[in-house]
Amino acid sequence: MSAASISSLPVVRRGGAWLRARWRGLVLPAAAILAWWALARLDWVSTPLLVSPGKVLETAASQISSGRLWRALSASLAREFTGFAIGTALGLILGALLGLLPLFNRIVGPSFNTFKQISLFAWIPLISVWFGLGDVAKVTFLSLAALVPVVVNTCDGIRSTPTALLEVARVFGYSRWQTLLHVVLPAAAPSIFTGVYLALIYSWLATIGAEYLLVAGHGIGNTLIEGSEHFQMDLVIFGMFVIGLVGWSMNALARALERRLARHRYGAA
Repeated sequence: MSAASISSLPVVRRGGAWLRARWRGLVLPAAAILAWWALARLDWVSTPLLVSPGKVLETAASQISSGRLWRALSASLAREFTGFAIGTALGLILGALLGLLPLFNRIVGPSFNTFKQISLFAWIPLISVWFGLGDVAKVTFLSLAALVPVVVNTCDGIRSTPTALLEVARVFGYSRWQTLLHVVLPAAAPSIFTGVYLALIYSWLATIGAEYLLVAGHGIGNTLIEGSEHFQMDLVIFGMFVIGLVGWSMNALARALERRLARHRYGAA
């Protein structure tokens, strides 16, 4: 084939594709919504069981305009971030102690490994007896949800520091504090961030569970309870969409922060 014929071939440009990579994830949700609309429109499923998308949009507009959505969402997010902050702080401390101090690990490690095998929701009866059904109980539950992934990933990240890096630090005469700050923590940072990221997601999921099981107060979980008790499937579906959207937003923000930190880290290197 001649050079002229090769140059005349159409060039497929990645940026001009009809379906960009970042939009491909919307194909399945769009198809699901279309199927949902068709099922409700054609009455193939009982209307009380599967309300139409239009009815859900009406409920969404009502919840937003009345301010009920913002009250419920702000209450849920306040609990989520409080529990996340407490659990993450305690997890970083405990994980660092387990990773840095072999004796502490031998004493506390087996007990923690047993503790983390207990299902999170198994703590609900004890927490409700100790702290009641209010925000203190819910924040305690969320702190437990955030604690475990941070401890595990912080400890693993610190203990996985390459031996070669520690040898280099020893050759250069680094003190223990300098080795920790300039070698161990940078090497463990990706694992630690993974733990914090998981804690953020787990604590949000636990928020909904806590509000559903510890029913006192306001929150998105209480919105689901209200909808199910009154058989308002439009309210239930709307609440599920809000939960999913908030979770997706947290995931997107965490991933964006991770990429930014990675660029800063390797750019500085």
